[in-house]
Amino acid sequence: MVISNWSSVICHAPRRGFTAEDTSAAARFTTHYSLLTTHFLPMHQTFDAALGINLLHANQEGADRNRAHFDEWGITCFNIMSSPGAGKTALLEKTLAALKDNLKIAVIEGDMTTELDADRLRQYDVPVIAINTGRSCHLDSKMVAGGIHQFEHQYNPAEFDLVLVENVGNLVCPAEFEVGEHAKVALLSVTEGEDKPLKYPVMFREADCLLITKIDIAPYLDIDIDTIVANVRQINPNVKIIPVSAKTGEGLENWYEWVKLQANTKTLSPNYH
Repeated sequence: MVISNWSSVICHAPRRGFTAEDTSAAARFTTHYSLLTTHFLPMHQTFDAALGINLLHANQEGADRNRAHFDEWGITCFNIMSSPGAGKTALLEKTLAALKDNLKIAVIEGDMTTELDADRLRQYDVPVIAINTGRSCHLDSKMVAGGIHQFEHQYNPAEFDLVLVENVGNLVCPAEFEVGEHAKVALLSVTEGEDKPLKYPVMFREADCLLITKIDIAPYLDIDIDTIVANVRQINPNVKIIPVSAKTGEGLENWYEWVKLQANTKTLSPNYH
């Protein structure tokens, strides 16, 4: 019998008939595993990595292949990331409405279940490829490769300028798994608080552009946008920061200009070589 959850063995040993020796071995394994994952392995470089299975490395190889496809077609790709409810889909709605006549845009839409967000974006008459991740909390390069395959068979990719990948709502994992993007775009809503860049630094460190969203409601909250900016700068001094409101339109022109600059010049982040 294969045991995949040793803590379960410890908790239920008497009921399942495990011996005291079995339980002791499981306890030692759990202690060593905890020490290894807590003190020695980076986030998402799991115990499997210690056994020689580097999941991030395998994902990176897939991301490089995806990016090569985009490069071949002359497409710029953004990975749009945030926690749930920060306003990714609302931002994309505004972006598609404003730029679809100037740029040929397609969307790869990631959600754990449903195509609710994908259906919202399809109203703007652009290709939207929906990916349901099931229980996975982020898109990875293999999932996006499937979306690219579908995109390639339904359309002529060489006719497109920009692919926007809307990742699953999660403030941690999406930043660690590249999908083939040329730039990472992170969103942080004012409702999430000033401390999130310090508490969840990976996404803010990896971002090429940060949108501080829902600024129209900032006056009604105990929040200071300048403090958010200062905290972000501690993590990533060079990130482009654009405060916006999808509701009032404030700041969106600055976002559109940044998008057009990246798409027209294909300016690559220093993270991508």
